[in-house]
Amino acid sequence: MRVLTTFVLLGLSGAAILAVGQSLDVSTSVMVDLSHAYGPSTVFWPTSPTKFELQKLAFGKTEGGFFYAANTFSSPEHGGTHLDAPIHFFEGGRTLEKIPLQQLIAPAVVIDVTIRAAADRDYRATRDDVLQFEKTHGTIARGTIVLLRTGWSRHWPNAKAYLGDDTPGDASKLSFPSFGADAARLLVEERAAAALGIDTASIDYGRSTDFQVHRIAAAKDVVGLENLTNLDRLPPRGGLVIALPIKIEGGSGGPLRAVALVPK
Repeated sequence: MRVLTTFVLLGLSGAAILAVGQSLDVSTSVMVDLSHAYGPSTVFWPTSPTKFELQKLAFGKTEGGFFYAANTFSSPEHGGTHLDAPIHFFEGGRTLEKIPLQQLIAPAVVIDVTIRAAADRDYRATRDDVLQFEKTHGTIARGTIVLLRTGWSRHWPNAKAYLGDDTPGDASKLSFPSFGADAARLLVEERAAAALGIDTASIDYGRSTDFQVHRIAAAKDVVGLENLTNLDRLPPRGGLVIALPIKIEGGSGGPLRAVALVPK
């Protein structure tokens, strides 16, 4: 059956159901993968003491004659395509397993600042960028996942090009674009966004030392989606994002498989 009730398929509520209708015909949507795969080349913050590691436990025929494969993996919470839970930058904020599904499965808008980011790799999206987007595409509704497209995923997985510097243990020379504090305040405090997402390593720009955007978002229990990709395949509005992280009890974040459903 190709047409499924939205609530049953995705667990959507309220605004999200109204945004996509009472049913979702998957045959009329294009599925877009917004996540980088985890592996040896996954980009992590330079100060991360470890990276993603996959160790083989079994691979081959068993004594019973059938094939069997199993691995063990380890990874820091914050690296690769991942989600920042509010507790990451706000004491008392929600931990990963307590984030409501309506923040993780919601209509999305994509604000494109690729031209400005190409001219200034330290570009911070402004309040005016958001207002100009709304002039063309309408006011951003409450509960929306707001994605900022900088074009930066084209550098992945070249850590030096992507982060601006790849010196191990040193995050003082990073350089990449992201949200600015004034844009974040508008989106979080006035538009009540469900999440802020970005195709760079952080919802704060690379040279940030006070992480204002993280703090603004976390104080309102807004999550961050970082190191996304393929944002160029999403329309400015009309897509539906499903951003489901590993459900780590007490986690400040975790690896994320994010996808978007875009009408054909």
